[in-house]
Amino acid sequence: MHPVIIFLFALLCILFFTARLRLHPFISLVLVSVFTGILAGEPLATVEAITGGLGSVFSRFAIIITCGSVIGLLLQGTGGMSLIASDIIRFSRNPLLALNVLGFLFSVPLMCYILAYVIFIPIAKELAARLDNPPISTATVLALGAVASFNLVYPSPVVISAAEELSANVDRLFILGLLIALPTSIAGYLYSKNLEKSETAYLSNRVEEKTTEIQEKTSGIYSNSVKRPKRLEAYAPIFFPLLLILLHTGFEHHPVLTFLGNPNIALLIGVLLSIFSARKLGSLVLRELIEKAVRRSGVVLLDLCGGGALGATLAMTGAGEALGRFFLQLSLPHILVPFLVAAALQTVQGSRVVTMLIAPSLLLPLVPELGIPPEIVILSMASGTFLISHVNDPFFWIFGELAELEPSKVFKSNTLGNALMGIVSFLLISTVYIFFY
Repeated sequence: MHPVIIFLFALLCILFFTARLRLHPFISLVLVSVFTGILAGEPLATVEAITGGLGSVFSRFAIIITCGSVIGLLLQGTGGMSLIASDIIRFSRNPLLALNVLGFLFSVPLMCYILAYVIFIPIAKELAARLDNPPISTATVLALGAVASFNLVYPSPVVISAAEELSANVDRLFILGLLIALPTSIAGYLYSKNLEKSETAYLSNRVEEKTTEIQEKTSGIYSNSVKRPKRLEAYAPIFFPLLLILLHTGFEHHPVLTFLGNPNIALLIGVLLSIFSARKLGSLVLRELIEKAVRRSGVVLLDLCGGGALGATLAMTGAGEALGRFFLQLSLPHILVPFLVAAALQTVQGSRVVTMLIAPSLLLPLVPELGIPPEIVILSMASGTFLISHVNDPFFWIFGELAELEPSKVFKSNTLGNALMGIVSFLLISTVYIFFY
């Protein structure tokens, strides 16, 4: 069976299982992975692809997701997250825009937009409760800001490998990418702000549920008259790991900083700091909060691993390459070809970094024929990586689970928001190419 038909079949099956039958995402994704491999005529290789995809995702995200969950819940329990949210409200006239800027600024230095989202999502959720904003809005504005800079600004992992392969001018690439990323991120902010208006009915019910949950969770805490933590104790579990990771990026050859700045180690240090900050809660409450955080992260990781399994299986079928070749054969405007090739690869296999490893190799022989500067080719491809974030993208599930959103709302916020930013980014880079090249 043709790889593109297999890909379309896989998407339809996932939608049927998750939206119609309401099966758990992990079961749905693994089942569709099995069906996909069988249709591709590779049942034995399918098992290896599924287990390999599961293992790869778990090894990359298990510690990060679990630590982020523990830090967030402990800071919420001690009142530290409320303190940080109060500071953002006090010093920023537009807290929603401040969240977008947080994601934008830290995504590239952390070399992982997912890590930036995991670190700051507890603040976004606290701001949602404090400002009576729907959680879908605060989570989306943070995520879209992080993705905007990660996809477009050199030396992000998305851009750097393509820059080396296509021999681009990195100074020009950095300036162009930054100039494109800023309005692209603003477009994401405006889309998230519009979500806020459309979710009024959802908000009232959700805030009531969240208030009840927080009261139940912290009743034992505040009944014991535990004071809110000092600012140092509130900020340290989040920003000290960030500092270590940033130092690791700047001093890659220093062995101690390389070890401490590894995101896994840095966030484990953050967990220790959050436990120290929550010591006044008592051992019983502390243990209950940590166990709850670990259980929550386990659900997130299962969904992530399911997405990894499907991504590996689809890659095995060759669907991405088939879509890429199809676009290359069409008589399209030259600048549109890199965009569509990257969008096709991204839609099939789900990883932005992997997309930008494969797409340049497909396009390299055609760059002279296209007649487009390498910087424009790279940013056109990078714009394509915004499309389409769906069930085989690990971030689709991270976003939804940590923001406590149903898949339908993840499609509305994350998928459509990314698609909008991808179109805006492509239009901007096309304008630059037409008027300045």
